[in-house]
Amino acid sequence: AYNNVNAQELNTMLDNKDFVFINVHGPFEGNIADTDLSIPYDQITDSANLAQLPADKNDKIVLYCRSGRMSAIAAEALVKLGYTNIWNLKGGMLEWEKAGFEIQDQ
Repeated sequence: AYNNVNAQELNTMLDNKDFVFINVHGPFEGNIADTDLSIPYDQITDSANLAQLPADKNDKIVLYCRSGRMSAIAAEALVKLGYTNIWNLKGGMLEWEKAGFEIQDQ
């Protein structure tokens, strides 16, 4: 299973960032600040993309997309591969913006 996090909780987590932060939305529609990687949700399990993820499957990974749907699919895929510390931004960038936080264009 993976954990859901809301925009306020994620904003607090970003203050003491201890995770790999991945935008899985395709096509690109902006990033939340401090994003580490952009990997389309339907390509996250490709070997070249897995090589970018932490080697330790217990390391924390936080995923997000525009609405939360693509990141939930990607979270499930990573859990199936044995990752144990997966987090998903519930509601995605839409909820992030509704909470008053910014999206970067690049």
